[in-house]
Amino acid sequence: MRKLTYYVASTIDGFIATEDGSVDFFPVGGDHGPAITAQYPETLPTKVRESRGIDKRNANFDTVLMGRKTHDFGVRTGTSSPYAHLRQFVVSTTLPESPDPAVELISDDPLGRVRELKRDRGLGIWLCGGGELAQVLLPEIDQIFLKLYPIVLGRGRSLFGSGPRLPEAARFRVITSRVFEDGVAFVKYSRIH
Repeated sequence: MRKLTYYVASTIDGFIATEDGSVDFFPVGGDHGPAITAQYPETLPTKVRESRGIDKRNANFDTVLMGRKTHDFGVRTGTSSPYAHLRQFVVSTTLPESPDPAVELISDDPLGRVRELKRDRGLGIWLCGGGELAQVLLPEIDQIFLKLYPIVLGRGRSLFGSGPRLPEAARFRVITSRVFEDGVAFVKYSRIH
């Protein structure tokens, strides 16, 4: 069965974006970027891959899930199909139709649709964001790959949204971790069943 991996950048106080969705506060550069990109090149937007001459086959993920706010970030940067090298899904109850022919819309029961996708053949499924969607899909999240930046933001969009508390804690264990010279920690977690 395929795994659903929430792969995301976060501040040490648990925010993935500012309240308006900006991620400009995450520093660009340092030694973490090239190392993580070499391991997970399919998590770069298609335009970035092309500009860097990256044409590697997908090794980890062949499907990406995005909430509407995460997808809107791509639209603001000039593309409605940010990950053309992956099968793309946008989860939204407010979009009347898919924003792009290459992007499939999930307008209801995202948990059920993810369960179907996990039963399909293929590589892993990447949950790109956002926090509200991660909270909805938490029962199906198998792994969390966290790029933890040494930043305290104070407020913003939370790693797991701001919805109601879970009936019970979801438990994960660290499977690998690495701290880079630039201070970014890359921590991989696996769900404890």
